[in-house]
Amino acid sequence: MPTATEDKAKAQARPSSELSTDKLLDMLYMMMLIRRFEERTMQSYMQQKIGGFCHIYIGQEAVATGSIAALNDEDPVITAYRDHGHALARGMHPNYAMAELFGKATGCAKGKGGSMHFFDKPRHMYGGHAIVGGQCPLGIGLAFATQYNKEDKTTVCYLGDGAINQGAFHEAMNMAAIWRLPILFVVENNMYSMGTHIARGTAGADDLSKKAAAYDMRYAECNGSDILEVYDTFKTEGDRARGSTAKALGHDDDKGDGPCFINVKTYRYQGHSMSDPQKYRTKDEVKQQQEQDCINLLVNHLIEKGLANQDKIDELDQKAKDAAQDSVKYAENAPEPSIDELYTDVFSQPFGYFKEGDLPAMIKNDNSGE
Repeated sequence: MPTATEDKAKAQARPSSELSTDKLLDMLYMMMLIRRFEERTMQSYMQQKIGGFCHIYIGQEAVATGSIAALNDEDPVITAYRDHGHALARGMHPNYAMAELFGKATGCAKGKGGSMHFFDKPRHMYGGHAIVGGQCPLGIGLAFATQYNKEDKTTVCYLGDGAINQGAFHEAMNMAAIWRLPILFVVENNMYSMGTHIARGTAGADDLSKKAAAYDMRYAECNGSDILEVYDTFKTEGDRARGSTAKALGHDDDKGDGPCFINVKTYRYQGHSMSDPQKYRTKDEVKQQQEQDCINLLVNHLIEKGLANQDKIDELDQKAKDAAQDSVKYAENAPEPSIDELYTDVFSQPFGYFKEGDLPAMIKNDNSGE
């Protein structure tokens, strides 16, 4: 049994022990911002200001916030369709995120992507992808590019637990292992793929380390409600993967351990999407999970350690509420995309389908309504 001295030494060795109070408060604010943003998203959706599919991130805020806080700003990030939290955690302004949900021209994808396709290339946020598991091959493409260009970066590819049953996921895992790519495959394991519990839809669900072992890949897991544990895991594994580019190229045999499969145990409080009646789980189950709410856990930690008081907590929450409300006002007043946008970002100009500025004759200056 470890002694008190050993426990103290272990705690001090955690990467999160080096986080400043300001950094911890920044992480708390980001989780609050994501939650308040999602609450306004739900409200706007029910008011029919947002159309299409819409997947809410409430309950999982510590996963995106803690993992991205452990990365470098240049590290590529790619995820699935429940992407609002990742985009905000990566630094996207909530105004542009909400404008995208409203289908407005000033949205992060010019209003053409919607909820499932948030992009922010300057911040190395490469989507938001609607096809289940479809981001996995793209993720290894990003990782391969950094390796090929000899860049010291780690790519993080997020997916839901349902995606681990897709062929694209396994192909990507295999290729990442063979090429020793600097990538983290991150399963945000909220236990349900749409309405199916992971135990009913995934063989070996009680031990996902077998998925990594099948590809001779490292495995890690963490409590997705504990943002400090999330940060520790991603800081450690991200740094281990980061050096794999040099190692794969034979430049340095002493650093870099290749890809890692990370199982983050989390829970979503809302339905799979806004149209989900949630008949597959009980209210008691949800309530039990909410007792370990990620925001409350960090608040309690800050107060117990004397790093913040309730007034400071309330101030941050009000700031998050204001930002979320402002994003709705911005989106409501933002311009609609012009008709010209129908034919932008579709074809590459060198193929010569249309001259720059031209529209097909069938719609150009056609007000007949036919």
